[in-house]
Amino acid sequence: MIDSLSAFLQRHSRMFILSGAGVSTASGIPDYRDEQGRWKRSPPVDGRAFIESEAVRRRYWARSLIGWNTIAQARPNPAHEALARLQAGARVHRLVTQNVDGLHQRAGSRDVIELHGSIANVVCIECGTHIARSSVQQWLHAANPMHAREIATVAPDGDADVDRVDFDAFQIPGCPHCGGVLKPDVVFFGDVVPRDRVAAAMEALEQADAMLVVGSSLMLYSGYRFCERAHRWNKPIAAINLGRTRADHLFEVKIERPCVQVLVELIAALPSL
Repeated sequence: MIDSLSAFLQRHSRMFILSGAGVSTASGIPDYRDEQGRWKRSPPVDGRAFIESEAVRRRYWARSLIGWNTIAQARPNPAHEALARLQAGARVHRLVTQNVDGLHQRAGSRDVIELHGSIANVVCIECGTHIARSSVQQWLHAANPMHAREIATVAPDGDADVDRVDFDAFQIPGCPHCGGVLKPDVVFFGDVVPRDRVAAAMEALEQADAMLVVGSSLMLYSGYRFCERAHRWNKPIAAINLGRTRADHLFEVKIERPCVQVLVELIAALPSL
């Protein structure tokens, strides 16, 4: 199967790559879904509920206090490095990711479109001030020293399964400039991906000659839409993903193995890389 994927990339030199959570699992960041595309855990926090309910915000930040360290300490794995190497070898027109962990950029990928934003940033929804998530973590630790020692299972977005704590007593940060509500600068479940990001990604897809999906079940429309559009524009699609995806019927090539294994073998199989 590596031969078929290698041949696919050699036929199509301007690749539009869409990556998902499966790329980062080897970095210690868990994915959302099983091999059938079903949720492994409860869905992430709902964006509207976060804005409207202080109780939801307290719960989110309490869980994020524990989960953030896994994201902050994660390092790019060979899958991220292989994709960066493909780009350096002029085989990638644009890399678009559904991940919020920033590991593609740390591996050397350039001009990455982060569809769902970056968990490393926090924004005030009142005045638009941006703050580093690491700074918010320091504030959370200082204000909630007892909670900071909790241990829990971590989710892909830096959330953690902490539900036995007293959320009512948990102190949450406000904007240091206006006192407004702080929100991670990511697209929460139920939110809409900003139009400019979608437009930039669609423009990149239009300029590419083929598409490669890496580590995504495509169950969310935010990613699946690009497969729909590629098919409509007669651009062939290949995929690397463990288990079924929403777009299986659209793929010319599909390899159901871990991303790291496949991409490392692919780099070795491609000439001049």
